Amino acid sequence: MKKNHVVWHKVNVNRQDRNHLNNHKSGLLWFTGLSASGKSTIAHSVEKQLFKRGFRTYVLDGDNVRHGINSNLGFSREDRKENLRRIAEVSMLFVDAGILVLAAFISPYKADREYIRKQFEGDNFLEIYVKCPVEECEKRDPKGQYKKARAGIIKNYTGVSAPYEEPENPDLILDTEKKPLKESVDAVIDLLAERGYL
Repeated sequence: MKKNHVVWHKVNVNRQDRNHLNNHKSGLLWFTGLSASGKSTIAHSVEKQLFKRGFRTYVLDGDNVRHGINSNLGFSREDRKENLRRIAEVSMLFVDAGILVLAAFISPYKADREYIRKQFEGDNFLEIYVKCPVEECEKRDPKGQYKKARAGIIKNYTGVSAPYEEPENPDLILDTEKKPLKESVDAVIDLLAERGYL
C-alpha cells in the first residue's frame, strides 16, 4: 500500500540520458517456459554475445533470485505472483539505469506475464517463449526437480502438479526441442536488431 507522505524525487539524469551514454536502448527480454526448457542457457548465451558488442546487460535468473531478494517465497500461486511482482520492480530499475535485462523465469500464468508487460512501455518489453514439451524437459532434468515432483517431494511444480499457460502472442518462440542453442541465440539477436536495440 502506497503512503501519502512518500513523494517521488525528480531525477537529473534519466533513462534516455543513460541510453545515449551507453549507445543502445535499454529494455526487458522476458524468457518464459518450463523448467529445463533452456531459458537460462539461452539468456546467458545471448548476454555473452551482447557483452562482446559492448552492451550493458544483466541476467535475472529464477533460481538465483530465490537465493536473495525472494528467498522468503515458496511456490504457491500467491508466492509466484509476488516473486514476479518483485522481479518486475527490479527490472524497471535496471531498465531505467540503461541496462538491457534478460529475465529467465518460468512465469507460468498469463495474468502475471501480462502484469509485467503493462509495467513497461511497448518496445521496452519483449516476451520470448522458450517452448519445449514437458516430456523433453523431464529427460533433461539437470537438477532432478521433475523426478522429485513426480515423487511428491516438490509440491506445486509447473508441468507436473501446477499448470503452465502458454503465451498467446509472444514476440518470439524458440522451440528448443528442435532448435539448437546457436540458432536460438541468433534468433534473439535478430529480434533485437529488428526492434531497434542493435
